[in-house]
Amino acid sequence: MIMIRSVVRPEKVDDVLAALMDSGFPAVTKMSVVGRGKQRGIKIGEITYDEIPKELLLTVVKDQDKEFVVKTIMKAARTGEKGAYGDGKIFVSPVDEVYTISSGIRETPSGEPEEVKL
Repeated sequence: MIMIRSVVRPEKVDDVLAALMDSGFPAVTKMSVVGRGKQRGIKIGEITYDEIPKELLLTVVKDQDKEFVVKTIMKAARTGEKGAYGDGKIFVSPVDEVYTISSGIRETPSGEPEEVKL
């Protein structure tokens, strides 16, 4: 299993969510965040804005779906044909275990789901 964290422009988040839904990946957690990337913020006139609003999207997918989901997010989040600074970043990392609270089911990448005894 893979966790994909996407930091995208707020005006692109609905496009990304719709693209993921249309592609069969509806499970996403969305958070409003602020930060800056390589551009070190943005300067408008005499004022420099160090913290720029972004949206953080989290989703967990099977290993074999990683490349498709990353490409789907990139296509939906990119500004114009070639993209622009501030379009965001995607971070991919492995997930060792997943627990579903309501059912008590534990999933691992290598095994069958099992019920956790409380």
